[in-house]
Amino acid sequence: MAEQSGVFVLQGTDSLLAMEPAQFAKEDDFQHLLSRFPALLVGDQIDPENPRRWVLVKREQSVSTGEVGASQWSIDHVFLDQDGIPTLVEVKRQSDSRIRREVVGQMLDYAANCTAYWSVDTLRSSFENTCKEKGSSAEEALHELIGQDSDIETFWQRVKTNLLAKKIRLLFVADVVPVELRRVVEFLNDQMEQTEVLAVELRQFQGQNLKTIVPTVYGQKQETSKSRTGLGPQWDEASLLGKLRETIGGGRGFQIAKRVIDWMRQNGKRELG
Repeated sequence: MAEQSGVFVLQGTDSLLAMEPAQFAKEDDFQHLLSRFPALLVGDQIDPENPRRWVLVKREQSVSTGEVGASQWSIDHVFLDQDGIPTLVEVKRQSDSRIRREVVGQMLDYAANCTAYWSVDTLRSSFENTCKEKGSSAEEALHELIGQDSDIETFWQRVKTNLLAKKIRLLFVADVVPVELRRVVEFLNDQMEQTEVLAVELRQFQGQNLKTIVPTVYGQKQETSKSRTGLGPQWDEASLLGKLRETIGGGRGFQIAKRVIDWMRQNGKRELG
């Protein structure tokens, strides 16, 4: 008996087709699909208020380590969104054991070195070559992304600014995202300020010559759970000193506490609040 997926296609009003789970035969098929249809990166799930849109910069974009004679790596895909944020995509199938741990170190290597050694000219040249290979206009592709009235040079300046600020996006894409990878992605995305880290699961189903792909994004920051609600009072230096004075008075204990706070500030420790 075929495995039931819980995914159905309604054909007309009288026929319901149960879809069966399927897998990508080869990783190259998976990568080629993303190259042709960037919308599978589900920009509306990544940013519901301002859905992300994409153009492909290049498939297998080289990444240098900067060391003389060292071999270069290559990232599966590089996209740009409408705000000029470079988006690095690494694709793995569920059957690839590297999807749990090795792919994370691999992606962080790419991120560290691309922000160090890529320039806006690198990405622009790759994008223009990709469009040329497809027989399309780079200018038209960008206007479709950012709007006909938007200035292309201003867009590339945004790309440059984002690279210099290390404002990039890392996407792990898989047919099934294991729970181990989800946890790492959630942790990284929670800790990083400039870099967004997400996992995109693209489950595939098929039946009677039909294929369905169901995308799910993992790792978005949960602002409500990280909000101040439920975390107790939020302290700055003035409110903390006020509470200490109220609790222990203004004597020797208070003076010691104040010296500790002064020492933390002078030695570059994390600011209160």
